[in-house]
Amino acid sequence: MAKPMPNRGSLLQGLQPVICDGNQVMLLQSGGEYFDALLLAIEAARTSIGLETYIFADDPIALRVAGALVAAAQRGVSVRLVVDGIGTPAFAAGLADRFTQAGVEVATYGPVRSRLSLDREHLRRLHRKLVCIDDAVAFVGGFNVLGDQFDPNHGELEYPRLDYAVRLSGPLVMEVSRALSRLWRQVTGQAQALPHLTPAAVARPASRGLRAGLLLRDNLVHRRSIERAYLKAIGSAKREVLIANAYFFPGRRFRRALIEARRRGVSVRLLLQGRIEYTLPHLATQAMYPPLLAAGIEIIEYHRSFLHAKVAVVDDWATVGSSNIDPFSLLLAREANVVVFDAGFAAELRGQLLAAMADGGKPVEREQLERRSVWQRFKGWVAYRVLRFGVIVSGHGSSY
Repeated sequence: MAKPMPNRGSLLQGLQPVICDGNQVMLLQSGGEYFDALLLAIEAARTSIGLETYIFADDPIALRVAGALVAAAQRGVSVRLVVDGIGTPAFAAGLADRFTQAGVEVATYGPVRSRLSLDREHLRRLHRKLVCIDDAVAFVGGFNVLGDQFDPNHGELEYPRLDYAVRLSGPLVMEVSRALSRLWRQVTGQAQALPHLTPAAVARPASRGLRAGLLLRDNLVHRRSIERAYLKAIGSAKREVLIANAYFFPGRRFRRALIEARRRGVSVRLLLQGRIEYTLPHLATQAMYPPLLAAGIEIIEYHRSFLHAKVAVVDDWATVGSSNIDPFSLLLAREANVVVFDAGFAAELRGQLLAAMADGGKPVEREQLERRSVWQRFKGWVAYRVLRFGVIVSGHGSSY
């Protein structure tokens, strides 16, 4: 007997991001706002906490989060934590034992023996930052479990990193919960999902909520979800494209979309890293400046502190998340962004970005680039080609 053909519509539906109405979306700027909101939610947890992060550090803020997770587990909340094997190769002394004794379940995504490995799988990291509590509240953004005035490579910072996240309630929370459960099963092999409230109770649209969606990037069915969302938004922009991104090394299609938007008369502004955090990507990014500036795109470098934001506003569309606009995020890592279709939310994020530009930004001028020495230009040329070679090694050279 012939097997029935699968419903093509249902298969394609599973590949598409879920966009839904009725969400409450709160924008959180700076670690102060984010960790205050996160700790309140953890302390109020009744049934479950799921958390994914690239870095789980040992500074005072991270230890406060660890203490809150331990306390939640001790009062009977199911707590599951997934960290990345490179971002968090080991916990601070004694912290792993505290988690184990309290019943916090911990898993490591992609543990590695050598950071120098050129194996492509070694480059596929867990870079997304997701939290879901009681299937009622979720957080999505760029914050690791790390205080924003401390840097693992540079020590104490005079000013906090510039970063953003959103606090969600409403139907989109269930999509965050499902993403956490799927990865937990993949990493641990445990099929049992986190305990959660009745889906009907949490999926009911809130009054006057916003239209929003969760975009995931993985190496199976969501390979290009975040990049496509950016390209679609930029391609339909009528007024303005405003992007703030910590690591900016876009592929040809992305650069072409920005230039074509500017040619249509759209204002295009980029807020990029001004302080050198990692020399190679910094120089490679600057090597891309001349053609962008020549097209009329404004570039502002953020110098007040380190820029860690991964956000954008395109007219009344906005996104906040973990994905940089570089090959690591767009081609290799697991990432998560929220997109919001709302003029009010877009205006709020836009206002905060303009304030950051005014407070800590320095516009890049074409004359400034032309005054660079031959040695500076050569270093940029080399850095650009080293990163391009890395894209080729990753197997995506022809498509990026």
